[in-house]
Amino acid sequence: MGYPRYNRRRVRSEYDGERRSTEHKLAYYAPYPKQKLFHDAGALHRERLFMAGNRVGKTQCGAAEMAYHLTGQYPQSWGGKRFDKPVRAWAAGVTNESVRDVVQEKLIGPPSRRAEWGHGLIPKHTLGDFSLSRGTADLIDTISVLHESGGYSMLQFKSYSEGRTKWQGVGLEVCWMDEECPEDLYYEALTRTNETDGTVYITFTPIEGATSVVRMFLQEGIRI
Repeated sequence: MGYPRYNRRRVRSEYDGERRSTEHKLAYYAPYPKQKLFHDAGALHRERLFMAGNRVGKTQCGAAEMAYHLTGQYPQSWGGKRFDKPVRAWAAGVTNESVRDVVQEKLIGPPSRRAEWGHGLIPKHTLGDFSLSRGTADLIDTISVLHESGGYSMLQFKSYSEGRTKWQGVGLEVCWMDEECPEDLYYEALTRTNETDGTVYITFTPIEGATSVVRMFLQEGIRI
């Protein structure tokens, strides 16, 4: 009775493909037309808003753009803002818990399963040193990300609940806010990117109606 034979090359290829699909999800991100329009607008506008209904890929879009800026691994089709060196960035949300469970998971992977960090949109091989936030389990405070040009980008996770004083003092190239933020925090984020000609963008569903932040974009006609 013979033993089953396996095509080792095919098995290895299938393993590598599966591993790449989980540890390099950024390579598989294919924006649909409105997402691409949002990305491309970054080449012309420092401030952008992706405002749409629930479950249409707003957070995925925002996370993918953040991953491109942190790593410098822009696709050939990229028509948006580019940075040719490591960046300093913030990714923010409403509370520490929502930042961890939504924003951090999209970028890094499941917060409570560190063996799967690298299963988010930031490729696993680019993740560097990190420090955890105090007071919220499994929430990353700061993490370094290898940039294509050499050196490391720095990503810090922030929440609106921290208040304005925690949003002051540092210069940034990129700030992404997932969910609508208070007006004072929006202007703090914008101030942080003034000296770098950086980019600020928001992704949210306008569940609170025509707030001051919504009106600002609608009136100035720079929404996407």
